[in-house]
Amino acid sequence: MTHPATPAGPAPATLADALRVAGDPGFDRWHEQIKRTGGCADPIRLSGGTRTIDRATKTVLHAYTTDREPGGVLRIACGNRRASRCPACAWTYAGDTYHLIRAGLVGDPAKGTPATVRDHPRVFATLTAPSFGPVHNRPGNRPCRCGTRHREDAPELGTPLDPATYDYAGAVLWNNHASDLWRYFTIYLRREIAHHAGLTQKAAREQSRVSFGKVAEYQKRGAVHFHAVIRLDGPDGPDSPPPVWASTGLLTDAIRAAAARVRVDVAPVGTLPARNLAWGRQLDVRPIRAFGDGSEITEQAVASYVAKYATKAAETTGTVDRRVGNKEALALLGVSDHPRRLIETCLDLHLLYPDRKLRDWAHMLGFRGHFSTKSRRYSTTLGALRQVRADYRAAQQRAALGLPDPDDEEATTLTLAHWTYAGHGHTPGESWLAATIHRDLQASRDAAREELPARLALEGAAP
Repeated sequence: MTHPATPAGPAPATLADALRVAGDPGFDRWHEQIKRTGGCADPIRLSGGTRTIDRATKTVLHAYTTDREPGGVLRIACGNRRASRCPACAWTYAGDTYHLIRAGLVGDPAKGTPATVRDHPRVFATLTAPSFGPVHNRPGNRPCRCGTRHREDAPELGTPLDPATYDYAGAVLWNNHASDLWRYFTIYLRREIAHHAGLTQKAAREQSRVSFGKVAEYQKRGAVHFHAVIRLDGPDGPDSPPPVWASTGLLTDAIRAAAARVRVDVAPVGTLPARNLAWGRQLDVRPIRAFGDGSEITEQAVASYVAKYATKAAETTGTVDRRVGNKEALALLGVSDHPRRLIETCLDLHLLYPDRKLRDWAHMLGFRGHFSTKSRRYSTTLGALRQVRADYRAAQQRAALGLPDPDDEEATTLTLAHWTYAGHGHTPGESWLAATIHRDLQASRDAAREELPARLALEGAAP
């Protein structure tokens, strides 16, 4: 656990531990390991090693063991997508999500998506939750219902005007069933596309395919809503052109009709009435253009927007980013009133709806779905992007060691590996140093990004 830091720097105990780490003979290697993870806040520690041998002669070409590493372990990135848990790994996850979404918008043959996908009907849709009671908000140039013109960062935004009458049970149950609402939406969307095209569902399936990539986001009131890139392809996905009847207008109308049809019934339990859950009335569907004129959103903006929210979760509403065991813990964690009430409602409703696992997902305000998902044929996968990165690093390492490529038909090498999990995380001093490494790396990235336009301009002007 990391000790709290003072405004002037780390706490004395943390600083003492950081000095201990920095003075260790293996510090340079530790620093190299952590820099390789991007400054991961909670690295996985592995013990073991690898041996690369020649199949024919049985000669050991290279051997690696963690016995010579600092602490006798190899530290690798945790891979957590949450920015609140590990900013370094969340940055990588956001980058992968950006490239995944962008590949499905502009095409990328290296990622299995042709450039012609840019000509397919594409929209950016936002589906929201219904109202569970009036909340403090910023309605344009008008004051809030409470009579106040709230600042953009006002803490009361999203909180109920009257907590006593706010439907906390409805809000929690809606979040808990949001993934079901999305699943039914995708089913109805395919039916509505067929209906608007004047075709049978079978004929529509034979001529077209719906592809999507979506991300979940929490509104300030604690309700989940979905942002989705929805694309209409030909029958074989992005590799085939959409049918002649497919258009952005038809796709937009089908989305609106499908969203209006979705219903998920929740049976009455105890004193709680039956509920008929549905999407809210605020449904936004906008065309995606390669170059916007101000009225539409661009491919770049959509990919950046989705990537931004792929690393965030309920903690943006004031709750915590890990499971809560009981109500008493909320006071110790300093959770504010509105998210605290939502979490308490989850814990209470768990006894009435045990199959919905509301206690396990109380810290998520009831939501139990994946934050970033896509259909099978939208574009590449996160796993494929990670594998490309891993293969690139492995190739660099082999080249540095003078080892042959194992995929080469003439290669006769065999790599044997044995790894054992040895824990995770940092000591307080290591945690502070890792955060410093991450900040330095991020500052270098930001500086390089700012210099890029000027460098490109100079290269373009060069004779």
